[in-house]
Parts: sequence; C-alpha cells; structure tokens
Amino acid sequence: MKQQAKTTLTISSHNYSSWSMRGWLLAKLAGLEFETVVVPIDDAAARAELLLLSPSILVPCLQHDGIRIWDTLAICEYLNEICPQAGLLPADRKARAQCRSICGEMHSGFSALRSALPMNLRGHFPDFRVWSRAQDDIERIVTIWRECLTRYGGPWLFGEISAADAMYAPVVTRFLTYDVKLDQDIAEYCMRVLKHPFVAEWIEVAKSETEGIDELDVEF
Repeated sequence: MKQQAKTTLTISSHNYSSWSMRGWLLAKLAGLEFETVVVPIDDAAARAELLLLSPSILVPCLQHDGIRIWDTLAICEYLNEICPQAGLLPADRKARAQCRSICGEMHSGFSALRSALPMNLRGHFPDFRVWSRAQDDIERIVTIWRECLTRYGGPWLFGEISAADAMYAPVVTRFLTYDVKLDQDIAEYCMRVLKHPFVAEWIEVAKSETEGIDELDVEF
C-alpha cells in the first residue's frame, strides 16, 4: 500500500516573515494537521524575500496530497476546498466576495506600509514616525476593518474568524511594534487578534528566535 505523502508547510522567520505567518495561520484555522519546515533566514532567497528585494516562492509553501501550493491566496483557496467546515471564506456569497476582495487587497497592496513598517515581533519603537504614504495605507486598512466590523457585527471581520483575519494579523503586529495610535474599536479588534491562541503561539515562537537581520532591527 502506497504511503501518503507527509503534509508540510514551509515557512521562514516567525519574527520577520508576514507571509509565513499568514500561511501558517490559515493552515491552523483550517484544522489541517501539518509539520512546519523552517527555511533559515541566512538562505539567500529567504533573506531577499524578507527584505522585499525579490519575490519568493519558497515561503509559505504547502505540500499536501502529493502537490505543492505556494502563494498565500492559493493556499487559502485550497484549504477552503479541502476543509470547508472551517469557514475560511464566509458561506454567504456577498460576504465571501468581499472577503476575497480585502484579502486580495492585502496580498497585492500596501507597499508603503510593508517597506516603512517591516514586520518585527521582537522590536518595539515607541513614537515611531510614520511617513505620509505609509499613513495612507494605515488609514485604508483601518477603514476596511471598521466597515467589516460594522457590517458583520464582529467580533471578527466577517463575524466568525476567517481568512481575512489571518491575512491582516501581521498588520496588527506591525501596529503594536511601531506604536501606531488607533481608535478604541480598532484597538480592541487588534487585541482580540493578538490574544487568539494561534497568533499568541506564533508570537511566542518569534520571541524565542535568536537570528536577526540588522536591516530590520533598527529604527529608520
């Protein structure tokens, strides 16, 4: 009898890699059993991805049932197909379309935020000066969150926790790292994300990592 291939999710740094965090959270929320494979941050391709110098198909990468799926949105759609009971995408057609839209916006947009406020869970920069283009990204993200929380009634962006919350979770950590000032309702949503067991587990591992990238550990 042929043995089924082991399910793995390849990621890079817990501390620095927002896309790794998204892929891992999606797999955990889906209820998928998998083994995590970590690419060292001194790997040239992984380092380039973390420094936004080049695109990478190394992480995150899900290997399941004999195939490899990379790109976080592709992983999300695949997980939604094989684990529909998890509700990564809302059951309602209109809500599902909006969820896909804001996930897509996170996937392809907010370049100023990514470059000006890189993910760094071990860092904390009080009174960090946010440049205008990054501030525009922050305001757009806050608008998305507020519209979703109002329309679907919370406590998550689409009522129940979904792919959208996983996709924006690294942004929540950025807001904490760089001391971004938020209105009470948005701050409460951020705390809810940070206290989720899967997010808390990821952060705990990130803070135990010792490898560093100098370019991402200084205030600039």
